[in-house]
Amino acid sequence: MGQVNIIGGAPLLHCEDVAWFRDQPEAARGAAAALGRRIGLGEQRTAELVLAVAELATNITKHAVDGSLLLRVLRNDAVAGVEVLVVDSGPGMADVPESQRDGTSTAGTLGIGLGAVQRLADNFDVHSQPGLGTVQLARFWPRNLRPPMSGEPAVGGITRPISGEQVCGDAWAARIDPSSAMTAAPPPEGHTQAAAERSAALPRPGEKRRSVPVRAAVAGPGQGVLVMSCDGLGHGPMAALASQAAVHAFRTGTARTPEQAMEQVHRALRGTRGAAVAVARLEPDGRVLFCGIGNITAALVTTTTRANLLSHPGIVGHQMHQLRTYEQHLPSHGALVMHSDGLSDRWTAADLAGLLHHPPAVIAAGLLRQAGTRRDDASAVIAKAAW
Repeated sequence: MGQVNIIGGAPLLHCEDVAWFRDQPEAARGAAAALGRRIGLGEQRTAELVLAVAELATNITKHAVDGSLLLRVLRNDAVAGVEVLVVDSGPGMADVPESQRDGTSTAGTLGIGLGAVQRLADNFDVHSQPGLGTVQLARFWPRNLRPPMSGEPAVGGITRPISGEQVCGDAWAARIDPSSAMTAAPPPEGHTQAAAERSAALPRPGEKRRSVPVRAAVAGPGQGVLVMSCDGLGHGPMAALASQAAVHAFRTGTARTPEQAMEQVHRALRGTRGAAVAVARLEPDGRVLFCGIGNITAALVTTTTRANLLSHPGIVGHQMHQLRTYEQHLPSHGALVMHSDGLSDRWTAADLAGLLHHPPAVIAAGLLRQAGTRRDDASAVIAKAAW
């Protein structure tokens, strides 16, 4: 099989301080100003952020159906910025490029238009479909401190608390395993059997790709990406504490395989109410290792196909039977999708087909709009092969 570029040359970004706003343009502007000042965005850059948020929030109030605006902090090891995500359920834009032209702002807004928002932001992306709705993403970094990127981060996600709560009991996280062939440990006992199982999983010409259990799963020699989806039991602050403990254990751990990561998270969640957790490892050659406990939906998706990944019953932190790892291959131009049961799992590949060439965070927001319910915390995380 050919190489499938998972990393895409862009660093992973961590999200925090998530705040949602519905029909609250003044509150959104105030929160954007406070956020920009707190993370050191700079006076001018904060003012530009607030101006963009004001335009986007006003557009929601005037024209969107069930529109929401998300503010959150993005961080890497060197710098912090602010990401704005806008999601609505209609009416959508028939001509996105025309909507971004100057002078086409609709009556009643601030008049700067989406084109000006695009120029103000360091990164800007729009997906819109008439009758379905719009997802917009804008990122703002401090002047002269924008993280060097040759593309979009390979992994992005979104969380939203149940209606009436301020904190979300769902979480997601990703990290890079930088180990290489020169530092890889000797093959463990059972490696020969695992290699045979991997070989058996490779599709023959014309054969459908299938997911197979792998014993003694080992990480590949290249730079892999580990991705976790976590749903703390219930909702509210206690569920959030469980998911935060899982994220901390995942990010600070040294696990190379999903089973190792699951064991570290399991130990970290003892004493909490526990969680449903799924962990995947994506290799540069497209191999995907997956281990899931509890009600996390996971699938490999292209514009025309959806291949589900198998999780097993249990509660991480309380009751976890023998772990099992499954192997699958991520097709070129495909994506790994993982989400909590705050989203229905009845979506299809066709529901995401028009979104897959957009950044992972936009795909996650579009899936949340399509399948999310406000009767539970909700989260979705997407990892993409390079397009």
